[in-house]
Amino acid sequence: MTNRRAFLQAMLASPAAAAYLRAAQSAPPMKIRRVETVYWNSRDDAPFWPHWTWVKIETDTGISGIGETYPRGANEAAAVHNIANRLLGNDPRDIERIWADLYHAFDYQVAGGAEMRALSAIDLALWDLLARSLRAPVYRLLGGRSNPRVRLYNTCFPYRYDFLREPEKIMRELIDTRGIRAIKLWPFDGAARRSARQYITHDQIEESLKPVRALRDAFGGSIEIAIEFHSNWNLPSAIRIARALEPYKPMWLEDMLLPGNPDQYRELAQATSLPLTIGERMAGKLAFEQLLASRAAKFVMFDLTWCGGLTEARKIAAMADAYQLPIAPHTAGGPLLFYASTHLTTAAPNVWIQESCQRFYERDWPAMLEN
Repeated sequence: MTNRRAFLQAMLASPAAAAYLRAAQSAPPMKIRRVETVYWNSRDDAPFWPHWTWVKIETDTGISGIGETYPRGANEAAAVHNIANRLLGNDPRDIERIWADLYHAFDYQVAGGAEMRALSAIDLALWDLLARSLRAPVYRLLGGRSNPRVRLYNTCFPYRYDFLREPEKIMRELIDTRGIRAIKLWPFDGAARRSARQYITHDQIEESLKPVRALRDAFGGSIEIAIEFHSNWNLPSAIRIARALEPYKPMWLEDMLLPGNPDQYRELAQATSLPLTIGERMAGKLAFEQLLASRAAKFVMFDLTWCGGLTEARKIAAMADAYQLPIAPHTAGGPLLFYASTHLTTAAPNVWIQESCQRFYERDWPAMLEN
């Protein structure tokens, strides 16, 4: 039987663990005293993106943390303020307990939507606050560094070149300036709009394949190409598109169908040799458990500002790891989402690649954050 003193002595054998343990033991009591939201909207001369809601949680010790969600509207801020009284007076370091309390409170308003995005932002703020209180990076609190480096792919909006007409220029710039050799585009969305998402013709497929073909012709197998579908298609159309893409060997086909259809996704997976990435719009580990059990996805995607925050995302990542599947976090939001996702992908052992949006970093974020 190991007593408490022996356990602590064993823990102290690790210098890093000892430092965090001493910090946790010596930490003074802490209570949440204020919850604040800031809604960011684009200036008139800025692109349509981004629209963020930031949540700031302050404590009686002066330590605070900031979280984020998106994409549009003030609904998330309203959800945060509706639940703020449940946060006040709590120790912000009790993250799991707070998450469960808020989730069950929101569940009576139907889990998902603005409430889940609000919970995600609150959760990210709590992790930020915890890390600040311990003076440790978040990835250390998640188990340390599994990945000294994480591959990035670039999502092509809003870019200086049109990815439908000049995808080679985008790819060349990414390689030369960033060392990024993976790109994501959505050339089939126009056909979906024209048919109200009901069907796609062979001519439309040929037209949509042009940027994919141009990238393969220019760079061969030296790059990865991911194809995003924004859940636009029904099953017959998705099968037709997937089979047309097979000769070009894309890295994945992303969210071809609406979420919540694991049986249909399994049928799609059986109809094509290409791997499916699923999960960007899904929230909560229970939804991901059903997806994993269907065996339809080869890559598991989630967004930390939608799925339930870092608390839920790390559990989803661990579930995916149990199925020997890698994760590929979605990060098409603001800077806090990208930073939080990077902490998770640094710590998680099953990371395939992480999204980036280089034009956000070069143009949009500075336009939003100046002064």
